[in-house]
Amino acid sequence: MCAHVLVAEDDPRQAEVLRRFLEAEGHAATVVHDGLTALAQARREPPDLLVLDVMMPGLDGLNVCRALRRESDVLVLMLTARSTEDDLLLGLDLGADDYLTKPYSPRELMARIRTLLRRVRTTTPAAGATITVGPVTVDPARHRVSAGGEPVECTPGEFAILEAMARQPGRVFTRAQLLTRTRGLDRNSTERTIDVHVMNLRRKIEADPRRPKLLVTVYGVGYKLTGGAE
Repeated sequence: MCAHVLVAEDDPRQAEVLRRFLEAEGHAATVVHDGLTALAQARREPPDLLVLDVMMPGLDGLNVCRALRRESDVLVLMLTARSTEDDLLLGLDLGADDYLTKPYSPRELMARIRTLLRRVRTTTPAAGATITVGPVTVDPARHRVSAGGEPVECTPGEFAILEAMARQPGRVFTRAQLLTRTRGLDRNSTERTIDVHVMNLRRKIEADPRRPKLLVTVYGVGYKLTGGAE
C-alpha cells in the first residue's frame, strides 16, 4: 500500500535521492526545500509521513514540528546533523516519531519509513471496522455507539471525537487535535467546544460521569480513552 510522503530537505541532491527511493517503493513523494513551504504544504495536503530536516531556511524543522503537533498527528521522521542527546530529546519531545542523524544511508532511512508506516497500519483499525474499547463500541459505518451493550445517541461532533480516540486507545489527544476532527462539522468550534463534547460524552458512557474511568482527563494536556482499567 503506497503512502504520500512529504520530504522537507534543503539540500536538493539529498531530496532528489529520497524522492527516487520513495517512488521506487511505490510511494508518492512531494519535495520542498524550506520550513515555511513544508508547513504550508502539510496543511494544504496532509501527508501520511513527513520526512523533516531540522536545519532549513525560513523556519527550522523543530518549529515546523512544533506547529504541526498543535493541529495534526501526522507521522514525523526528523533528519539532522546534530547528534547530541539533548538535540535528540528535543526533537522527540516536540512530537517527532523517529530521528535519524546525518550522514545516513538512504536504505536505512527507507527501513525507518517502512517501520513507521507499518506501525500505524497494524495498530489503527480499518476505516469501516467496528472499534471496541472496554465497554464502548463505535461502529463508524453505521454511525452507532454503545456502552455496556446499550445504545448511545451522539451528536456528529461527539461521534467524531469518540471515533478518533477509540482508534488509538490510551493515546493522549490535545484539544487542538480533537478540534481538527470536528472542523468540517462546525466551522465555529473552539477548543472550549471540545470540553463540552467530552462532558456530554461522559454523561452517556460513564457509570459515574463525575469520576470518569473511560474518557480520562490528562491535566495540562488533553484527554484519552481507556478501557476503564486504569
